[in-house]
Amino acid sequence: MSSAAKANGSLTLQDIEVPEVVPLNTPSTPIPTLINTESGLRRAAESLAAASGPVAVDTERAQGIRYGSRAFLVQLKREDKLYLIDPEAFSDLRIINDALADAEWVIHAAIQDFPSLDMLGMRPKRLFDTELGARLAGLKRVNLGATVEELLGYRLEKKHSKEDWSHRPLPESWLNYALLDVDVLIDLRDALEELLRKQGKLQYAQEEFAYLCASPVKDPTDQPERWRKTKGRTALRSVKQLTALRNLWVERDSLARKKDIDSKRLLPDSALIEAARTMPRNVPAVMAIPGFQTRGLRREGPRWVRAIASAARGENAVPYTLPSTAPPPLKAWESKRPENLALFTEVRQVIDDLSERLTIPAQNLITTDYVRRLCWEPPARHDEQSLRDALAAYGARNWQTGLVAPAIAPVFAKHLG
Repeated sequence: MSSAAKANGSLTLQDIEVPEVVPLNTPSTPIPTLINTESGLRRAAESLAAASGPVAVDTERAQGIRYGSRAFLVQLKREDKLYLIDPEAFSDLRIINDALADAEWVIHAAIQDFPSLDMLGMRPKRLFDTELGARLAGLKRVNLGATVEELLGYRLEKKHSKEDWSHRPLPESWLNYALLDVDVLIDLRDALEELLRKQGKLQYAQEEFAYLCASPVKDPTDQPERWRKTKGRTALRSVKQLTALRNLWVERDSLARKKDIDSKRLLPDSALIEAARTMPRNVPAVMAIPGFQTRGLRREGPRWVRAIASAARGENAVPYTLPSTAPPPLKAWESKRPENLALFTEVRQVIDDLSERLTIPAQNLITTDYVRRLCWEPPARHDEQSLRDALAAYGARNWQTGLVAPAIAPVFAKHLG
């Protein structure tokens, strides 16, 4: 590796020795007994608390099958011991969280696991996110299998990734698969830490991990106005149609929660959109719409008719659009503020160039929304520190503002004087 590569942080996978890829089909120890009793959970907590070093954490969910994002299996590894916990057997796993209070948790794509872990009363105080670390290191593929293969030389078995993890009893082959991911996480963490340190990016990663730990993560199923994200919503042209969609969506969500089935599995978005668009007045007309005739919905016709009728009467109508403090879509900038569009275009190019030079994805380097806001409503002063302060106010981390502000300050000076 050249000294120039070391100096500018451009160390890539081509600069490090990657082991030959070999299949990894079994975990490092025999499959442990699934923990589903209070006594077993206490013993696991005591064992985890007595161990030292980082703890690898993973969950298996039944997304697309069951309602919400709760975990149906929690896998852990600390030192050389593996644990499998059935969270459905307990009200929460706070005893495990307390046992790991001082440990660094190693998770791949923590933002995906945090909602289900939060439901169980689990959240790390210290984190190493191997997926985020891989992004910052410039790896082209950052899913767990690809990252493990590139840095550790193992090919993980992935054939059970789409299973219904709410199924009981869990087959041994599924448990074997679930353990493989958590079994390699600490080794992957160490490899990524070494790579990030050599690239001069370890501090960036540590700031990001701390930010994730401190940021509240809400369960997606609890977010308001989520119905507005229904696929095909733009086909609806009136307030009554939108209100019908909202009412139908709420009814579907309530029924899906009750039946513990994924809402789109229960009734596809396309069926909601068609019902909201045509607003049928009786049960036979609703049930004639593709998607409403499934076995689980045969007796639910009146539910949908009531939802549509309420919208038709104008009850509790929804606004067609919501007020927003965000800048308008870029296509509107050309007519409203062409000078701001020119500023954004050049700033975006500078950030893309910086991203390529540092081998950090542009979206990880700085959130696009922050850049749009900065260019739409620039601060009164355009010097480097003012830009840093403005980006920080939006939520950018110190390492991000330290890299981006100096790069874009000349562009602001050029356009705004």
